[in-house]
Amino acid sequence: MSQIIIDRIKRQLSAAEGYLTLNLPNHALKILESRADWATMQFEASFLMGETLRVLGRYRDALKPLEVAASLRPGDVGVAIALGWCFKRTHRLAQAIDALARALRDHPREPLLHYNLACYWSLANNAGKAIGSLAQALELDPDIQTMIAGESDFDPLRGNPEFERLAGPVG
Repeated sequence: MSQIIIDRIKRQLSAAEGYLTLNLPNHALKILESRADWATMQFEASFLMGETLRVLGRYRDALKPLEVAASLRPGDVGVAIALGWCFKRTHRLAQAIDALARALRDHPREPLLHYNLACYWSLANNAGKAIGSLAQALELDPDIQTMIAGESDFDPLRGNPEFERLAGPVG
């Protein structure tokens, strides 16, 4: 493949990413749908397509490109979080938990993986695992505590003394 084609692909993906950053996902989608094959940039294109569809609220559609990205880079933190997000919103909580657990094997010190896993365990009504994951997230990044009060995923845990201790003072 010539360098000219590779450079063109990189520019297209960069433009799509820029549109997504500017909260113009339909423009990003138009670029991403313009090619059937992204050649040497397949991971980037698949992840970006998944993220674009996720932002558009097309969670079920986002799963396929995100799963392609995950197959190309197993354990990628961004892909795992996006997969978890989409699995949760398509009522596939066990798969959301599995996606994050797989990524944690490669990135055990990533606080957002632990935090999101705590959310999903909470929704699955497994207080022990939810609290354990949340404790790990807070140990790795104490600033995560600011996210807990507004997180509805933790509603099943509210009133649990261990959870309340981790959540800290309200207000």
